[in-house]
Amino acid sequence: MNKSELIEAVSTAADLSKAAAGNAIDAVVAAITKAVAKGDTVTLVGFGTFKSSKRAARVGRNPQTGKELKIAATTVPRFTAGAGFKAAVSGKKAAKKK
Repeated sequence: MNKSELIEAVSTAADLSKAAAGNAIDAVVAAITKAVAKGDTVTLVGFGTFKSSKRAARVGRNPQTGKELKIAATTVPRFTAGAGFKAAVSGKKAAKKK
């Protein structure tokens, strides 16, 4: 599914125009991006968690030459799927909390 297909699905499910659905999706993505870039965590219960994660510097290897090279430390976005999302993808029912 690409962005235009997602906009179509949201506009149909929420009874919105395609323009309004597109604006809503853009706003959600922008808000998540801004929050994670600041170092905050965004949790959508049942769907998942977006957060930033630090990768340490390390030594890699050029696959063509075999020569070692330094890979700098960096901060990357990370997504962890929630229980409801995992259950929907696997086709199983989500486990209920006790």
